Amino acid sequence: MISKKQLAITLSKLEQFSSPDVRLEQYPTDSEIAAEMLWNAYMQKDIEGKTIVDMGCGTGILGLGCLLLGAKSVAFIDIDDKALEICKNNIEENFEGNNYTILKADVKDIQIVADIVVMNPPFGSKNKHADKVFLERAFSVPIIYSFHIAETRAYIEALAKKNNFEVTHYWEYSFPLKNTMKFHSKKIQNIAVGVFRFEKKS
Repeated sequence: MISKKQLAITLSKLEQFSSPDVRLEQYPTDSEIAAEMLWNAYMQKDIEGKTIVDMGCGTGILGLGCLLLGAKSVAFIDIDDKALEICKNNIEENFEGNNYTILKADVKDIQIVADIVVMNPPFGSKNKHADKVFLERAFSVPIIYSFHIAETRAYIEALAKKNNFEVTHYWEYSFPLKNTMKFHSKKIQNIAVGVFRFEKKS
């Protein structure tokens, strides 16, 4: 079994967006934070042997991490062809199994059947409440791990409650947004981001 350190190292070497789409908020997920989030999920017994969907998978960092930690299967879903091409390359270069699917789709149009959803959705800086669209679709699955801006925590928790989910765990990180967009003035800007674990109430 891969260790937490090995997981972080593998994820740090993945190919990233060469020309990210600002409309889709294609910011790379920090490899250290991704490894920490996935390891926490693994320790909660939410990865090994589970069917998982990586919604808005981008370059595939979260879903690939799930495969490396023993997921039964992972579906990678994104609306962008370039992202899915990079995702496919990252999987093929770092994983030997075939227990995954790659699907081009808008999250609004999909029906999800899985044990777990993992996602780093658009934060809604360009399209207001874009993360709400992702969450509302993910609420068809019993357990969700998702990144959101920390200052929206109360709103996210209220949305979960409205959909009969509870936040069982919350981890907060200083999330580095690297200078990948034309309008960025700083080399790296750190923002407070929370990882939420949602579980459907029985």
